[in-house]
Amino acid sequence: MDAMIFAAGLGTRLRPITEHIPKPLILVGGVPLLGRVLRRVVAAGADRVVVNAHHHVDQVEAYLREHDGFGADVRLSVEQPLVLDTGGGLLHAAEHFRRDRPILVHNGDVLSDVDLEALAAAHRASGALATLVTLPPGEERYLVFDEAGLVGYAPRGEPEPRLVRPAAGEKKQRDFAGIQMLDPRILDRITERGVFSIVWPYLRLSAEGEAIRAHDALEARWIDVGTPERLRQAEASVAAGELT
Repeated sequence: MDAMIFAAGLGTRLRPITEHIPKPLILVGGVPLLGRVLRRVVAAGADRVVVNAHHHVDQVEAYLREHDGFGADVRLSVEQPLVLDTGGGLLHAAEHFRRDRPILVHNGDVLSDVDLEALAAAHRASGALATLVTLPPGEERYLVFDEAGLVGYAPRGEPEPRLVRPAAGEKKQRDFAGIQMLDPRILDRITERGVFSIVWPYLRLSAEGEAIRAHDALEARWIDVGTPERLRQAEASVAAGELT
């Protein structure tokens, strides 16, 4: 399969570390975040991996070259002058995907023990346009799924979720883990342009009848390494052998 790792973030909450190195090259247990995520997606079956970059691009490129792509065909998608967010970043990288196989997409600052091969198998079996790894919901923002897939979302600060279509059966609230499998035809269904989150096309496409499904990983170990505190948590989890 193809894969994409979102690694273009500025890492502003991790300054001053990220003033000199890009966020994906921050060390966790002596290994850059990008290296840990790359090894996992390659082990799950990805033989072509697109990595987007914006901040200190030369360092990211040098790291990938030094490690020979970790055994995969690794391609760099440079975003300048703006970071394009997840939706814009995926669309910007579209030329690198082979269009005849699913795409595993993974945030570059997420470490987890989610079974990526099981995710890929569930995605293939369902025939969904997108399959999102989901976690227990947060207090402020979450997505809403029903028996047919994504049905709505809860904006920050609003008491009730917004639904994009009538719900079918029982609804469940979930957080998105930043890990997902995509059918490549989604690249032709994204009409949004510029800087945008991938969640907005998902909501639109769900309203149009496409299946955007949840893949629950409610007991998974999962850390978004976005703050100094979470970096320390990641270090501890790696040291304890809980995350790789």
